[in-house]
Amino acid sequence: MLNVAFIHAADTTPEKGEAFPEITMPIPEKDADKAYLGLSGKVAFKLSEIKADVLIIEIFSMYCPYCQKEAPLVNDLYQAIDKDPGLKEKIKIIGIGAGNTPFEVDIFRNQFKIPFPLFADDSFTVHKRVGEVRTPYFFVLKVNADRSNTLIYSKVGTIRDPAQFLKLILNEADLK
Repeated sequence: MLNVAFIHAADTTPEKGEAFPEITMPIPEKDADKAYLGLSGKVAFKLSEIKADVLIIEIFSMYCPYCQKEAPLVNDLYQAIDKDPGLKEKIKIIGIGAGNTPFEVDIFRNQFKIPFPLFADDSFTVHKRVGEVRTPYFFVLKVNADRSNTLIYSKVGTIRDPAQFLKLILNEADLK
């Protein structure tokens, strides 16, 4: 079960230029996921603790046919970032399964061979916090020097072309 804490409640979808809500998530069980996110062995972490200059968050559901169709494209995006030494440590991706249990998230992870950390949101806590968005929904956060963030992308639907999406992110984040 996902335990999520918030600084304050909100129910509107954050828009480009705004700060993304500070969300606390359970620490990943897999050592590889902890290492990827740059986290230590605590019980929980805040999104602001992820070691990255840019954080891509996909809100998905294992039951969403669009999310299933999107999974290979997001995997391609991950691979493009991972194979570039200049981007690998700067851009991280996580997925949050809206209404999905840990079991359902594991099914999605295994079925679509998702290489980045996925988190269950079986109580819809995060989903409500970000405005009960449709899936798939992508938020891209630029992490500022003080670990606050600025939302540089907020949109429902497909990324269509991973290379173009990455180019958009690099431009918006000034990581050219």
